Amino acid sequence: MSIQNLNVFDPFADAIKGADDDVQDGLVHIRIQQRNGRKTLTTVQGLSSEYDLKKIVRACKKEFACNGTVVEHPEYGEVLQLQGDQRENICQWLTKCGLAKSDQLKVHGF
Repeated sequence: MSIQNLNVFDPFADAIKGADDDVQDGLVHIRIQQRNGRKTLTTVQGLSSEYDLKKIVRACKKEFACNGTVVEHPEYGEVLQLQGDQRENICQWLTKCGLAKSDQLKVHGF
């Protein structure tokens, strides 16, 4: 008698990898998070791992006149954080530089 349900099987293993990148669904998610008071953070998650994210943050900081950093998220991997509400700016900049197409961008927030 063999017990088959003790085998290690991950039913979501194919959903973790995207079609072309190491992204879960192939989209670049741009979110806004509320800090204290009127302060906000813009996070960009889902950029391909072949890009140097620190260089992208450096260019965004210079372009948008804001501060930013790359943080390691346990679930999403490396995530860009920019100060302020930079959702429209980062969408236009990513499409202008050719890092993401406009149909790959998904903007979240209030």
